[in-house]
Amino acid sequence: MKVTTARKSATGLALAHGAFNVVGGLWPLVHLRSFEWVFGPKTDDWLQMTTGGLLASAGLAQLAAASDPSGDPAHARRVGLGTALTLLAVDLVYVPKGRIRPTYLLDAAMEAGWVTAWLRAHRRA
Repeated sequence: MKVTTARKSATGLALAHGAFNVVGGLWPLVHLRSFEWVFGPKTDDWLQMTTGGLLASAGLAQLAAASDPSGDPAHARRVGLGTALTLLAVDLVYVPKGRIRPTYLLDAAMEAGWVTAWLRAHRRA
C-alpha cells in the first residue's frame, strides 16, 4: 500500500511540475513581450526561444512519464530534479551578478520548492 501511495504522490508531483515547466517554457515562445516585461529584455531572442523549447520539452517528458501507468516515476523525478536544479543555479548565480533581474528570485524560490518536493517524495518511496 505504501508503494501505491508513494507512486500516486510522485505521479501528482510529476503532473504538477511538468505542467509548470510546459507553461514556463511556452511563455517566451508564445508572448516574448510579456515575458520580457516581467523578467527583463533579452539580447539574444534565439537563446530565450531555445531555453523555452527545452523547458517545455522537459515538462512534456514529465507529463508523459506521469500519465503512463507502466511508466517509471523515477524518470519524471530525474527530469524534474535536473531542470529545477539547473534553473535554480542560474537564478542564484546571475541575479547577484546583475545579469538577470531580481524577479528571477521568484523563480529560484519555485525551483527550490520543486527540488524539496522531489526529495521528499523520493524519501517517502
